Amino acid sequence: MNRNDSIVKLNKVLEWDIVIIGGGASGLGIAVDASKRGYKTLLLEKHDFGKGTSSRSTKLIHGGVRYLQNGDITLVIESLKERGILKRNAPHLVQDLSFVIPTYDWWASPFYGIGMKIYDMMAGKLGLGKSVIISKAETEKLIPNVNKKGLRGGVIYHDGQFDDSRMAITLALSANSKKTALLNYCNVDGLIKNNNEIIGLSFTDSINSKKYQVKSKVVINATGVFAEEIIRMDQPKIEKMIQPSQGVHIVLEKKFLKSKHAILIPQTSDGRVLFAVPWKNYVVVGTTDTHIKNASEEPKPLKEEIDFILKNASKYMTIKPNKGDIKSVFAGLRPLAATSDKKSTKEVSRSHKIDISPSGLISVLGGKWTTYRKISEDAIDTAISIKKLKKKKCKTEKTKLFGYKKKVDFSDPMHVYGSLKKKVESLGSKDDNISLSTKFYITNNIIEWSIIHEMALTLEDILARRTRCIFLDSNESKLIAPNVAKKMADVLEKDQEWIDTELKNFNKLIKNYTV
Repeated sequence: MNRNDSIVKLNKVLEWDIVIIGGGASGLGIAVDASKRGYKTLLLEKHDFGKGTSSRSTKLIHGGVRYLQNGDITLVIESLKERGILKRNAPHLVQDLSFVIPTYDWWASPFYGIGMKIYDMMAGKLGLGKSVIISKAETEKLIPNVNKKGLRGGVIYHDGQFDDSRMAITLALSANSKKTALLNYCNVDGLIKNNNEIIGLSFTDSINSKKYQVKSKVVINATGVFAEEIIRMDQPKIEKMIQPSQGVHIVLEKKFLKSKHAILIPQTSDGRVLFAVPWKNYVVVGTTDTHIKNASEEPKPLKEEIDFILKNASKYMTIKPNKGDIKSVFAGLRPLAATSDKKSTKEVSRSHKIDISPSGLISVLGGKWTTYRKISEDAIDTAISIKKLKKKKCKTEKTKLFGYKKKVDFSDPMHVYGSLKKKVESLGSKDDNISLSTKFYITNNIIEWSIIHEMALTLEDILARRTRCIFLDSNESKLIAPNVAKKMADVLEKDQEWIDTELKNFNKLIKNYTV
């Protein structure tokens, strides 16, 4: 996947079948679907692939225990099916993760045990493992740091875990083909109409400041929490359609969990569930569900959200974390469908909707990572149903994603490259495989590969999404940033001024991830 190659395709194609706005989970998923069906497809992302919500999840591919609790059965069944499909199509990225629900009331174990059996039943043949009720002693063995005061037992169930931004990059690589062009750092300026029908759009390439106009049979808006901005280019007076909800996670050292199993905290003070998930030798704890008036490209965690997570997590841990223990904190915005009633955001369904405007703009509203493939299928099928595209069958249910490898060692940080692992490691000299950090794995050949084959253009692209350094340890990321920037400059043939600018921008950014 090369940016210059995409520019060449852009200049050759007179009319695209599909132009997708947005390079997150939904947009990239739609690009994969369109590419596999054989449509001429262009994807435009304002920033970097997965910059927004799609890199800021709880790192779970799951049916949704809370959705089951809320009675959203249809979404749970759909999610469990898609969870199984994704694990089958990307076994190098999705792994089984067992969860323990510690119980402290006499009724809790049978109650959650029955609930998780229903969860298993809904998954059917695509299930990952059977849920079981376990004793107090077994719970303590599996989660050594669990709060033992009043502990009665627990319940084990299974869900999937993944690296969200690496999945996004994998989707981009899977979509890339002779008929598909993907471009990051391209901002859509407006929609082009003829007789009130959308026939294309205009955009600016932020890298070279060049302006483009492209024709397309259909334009699909997959910009998540920013979907309304695109819709208003088409319908300026449209009523509010998106309600952003902020979800915050904190990252702690693994000593706070000391287990390969995750903890599900079934009842927090606001009625949500909370996860403590082992991830890349750290522990991710979250999340919140906070009403946010306006969406921002770099959302900031609120003090009260951090306090909420620490307070509720501490109830279940023998080692109580405080603010000083937080290695990184990050916030993402959920693109929930706006409602006219006074439901809290945690009560709003995570199901997706496909909106069609009178001029033919197709917009994806809502959704979640687990169901990205189904969302993509529905978006393309919608374009077919309104006679914008010739009918072609969806193929993604059985499409192996880029780098597919059936058996990988998930303890190996290079597993995210799947079958490409050896090619990445072969770049440069032997010394280029030595990590630049003692806390997480990032090497010179990973940096080079990210630039040449994954369209990484900035220091943030490398440290936030091609690797996950910022999300794991913000202070350590700041320490290694100069060395990463120097390597990037060598590969991109940039000067010291470029390095200084990147470091300045990065040092400003990292404050959002530091408590």
